[in-house]
Amino acid sequence: MSPFWIFLAILILQRISELLLARRNERVVRANGAREYDEKGYRVIVLMHILFFISLISEYVFLNRTINYFWAPLLILFLIAQILRYWAISSLGYNWNTKILVTPNTRPVAKGPYKYRRHPNYLAVIIEIAVIPLIFSCYITAVTFTLLNLALLKRRIRIEEEALSIVDPRN
Repeated sequence: MSPFWIFLAILILQRISELLLARRNERVVRANGAREYDEKGYRVIVLMHILFFISLISEYVFLNRTINYFWAPLLILFLIAQILRYWAISSLGYNWNTKILVTPNTRPVAKGPYKYRRHPNYLAVIIEIAVIPLIFSCYITAVTFTLLNLALLKRRIRIEEEALSIVDPRN
């Protein structure tokens, strides 16, 4: 099996486990009165991630892409993004989710990477979406989905900030 298919399988298993974690966290915070914001926007983000994988696979297979000459530093950058993302997820605890779910009377988390950056998880996702295709020379996917992801995250962050300011006016 080629490195591409191994990497892809690990990535898909990782995403599935994260969706299961998000579902568990959603049950916990909804039991505490959490309200969901931007359900329609969430569907668009899910669709974008599905299309990302389809594009990545298609570009790799149909355009005969190969591993990038600079795969090692790109992989290191990907691994750094993973560390940041899982640090952010663990710092948020039950509040981490793939949806925008805000529990009443909740202050934004200010520990872990959130001490230094407002949305570290999104920074990690931006790096991942850009770097994963580059590792395998899938330049079309890298450019297209990096730009699309940036646009969607810009909107999502605005909505998330508004939701947080409603539950905590000090925000």
